[in-house]
Amino acid sequence: MKNLTEEQLYAQLQNLTSNILDLDEEAMSQIQVRLDSLTKPQGSLGQLEHLAKQLGGIQRTSKPKIEKKAVLLMAGDHGVVEEGVSAFPQEVTPQMAYNIMNGGAAINVLSRQAKAEVFLTDVGIAFPIEGNINHKRVANGTKNMTKGPAMTRREALEALLVGAEVAEEKIREGYNLFATGELGIGNTTPSSAIVSILTDSAIEDVVGRGTGIDDAGVIRKRRAIEKAIEVNQPDKTDALDVLAKVGGLEIAAIAGSILQAAASHVPFVIDGFISTAGALIAAKLAPKSVAYMIPSHGSVEIGHRNALAGLGLDPILNLDMRLGEGTGAAITFYIVESALHILEEMATFADAGVSEKSE
Repeated sequence: MKNLTEEQLYAQLQNLTSNILDLDEEAMSQIQVRLDSLTKPQGSLGQLEHLAKQLGGIQRTSKPKIEKKAVLLMAGDHGVVEEGVSAFPQEVTPQMAYNIMNGGAAINVLSRQAKAEVFLTDVGIAFPIEGNINHKRVANGTKNMTKGPAMTRREALEALLVGAEVAEEKIREGYNLFATGELGIGNTTPSSAIVSILTDSAIEDVVGRGTGIDDAGVIRKRRAIEKAIEVNQPDKTDALDVLAKVGGLEIAAIAGSILQAAASHVPFVIDGFISTAGALIAAKLAPKSVAYMIPSHGSVEIGHRNALAGLGLDPILNLDMRLGEGTGAAITFYIVESALHILEEMATFADAGVSEKSE
């Protein structure tokens, strides 16, 4: 990608988004017939039935299957931490990356339970690290968005396409259910900025405590976002402009991975606040990509409900979580697979000799 011009990178992005199709209505209709024939009142399994149809529409078959599951965890740092918006120093990003590589983080534990694999990609950690990490660095973190754009338009494009490349690699290896994941101190600040701009939300309605900042920290965070928007004047009708001016490298990569999955007919479980900010970018770049998204949990970060509402999605789980890393999405893998077990294994009225509803 380094050898390509910005125009060529943009052409690649346009080609990617143009390959995202509507869901297969015929497959979904066939699944609905199957669901209605099962030994239960019609519609009584609620979101499980919706998920079964969605998976069929995504995979374009009346018999959807989950082969291999992966959490695509994108890591990047943020120059805006200079403004005192985080309770933790930036050095925690590489420290947590090593913890994930060693299998000791919450996302490792929950992914092992769900029989999913975690793939960590360095899109732009400020401190380069070694080890079992996918090195696809675009920059050494973003710049301080209160003083100018977080990144150039070219860097935003590169990070989007890095995410797409990671997803494409895993799809070729047979993975066909993904979860978003992220790592990066300070990343709730650009996420709040993105959500505020793209959902027309007041800043105070989308700025939470992140890693645990106090009241003074929340005020600093709000002011930093206000200043970043004032300085950069992001165009809310241009998702790439918003991403470049107030976004993050890992947020861009999340968006790119979602777009690639959608273009490849692969469902994507969306994690919490930061991941949903990335999903909003993906949705603005390719509105049809929303149909390929499966919301996981409702984060206690106050802006998450606004972000999900901007996508027209409701969370499946409410567990008072706010860790990130893909933890809520990994738990949701169970729910997604339950929908397919119902579709595949449950008896029909005819099979079981059970009388159907009287007319």
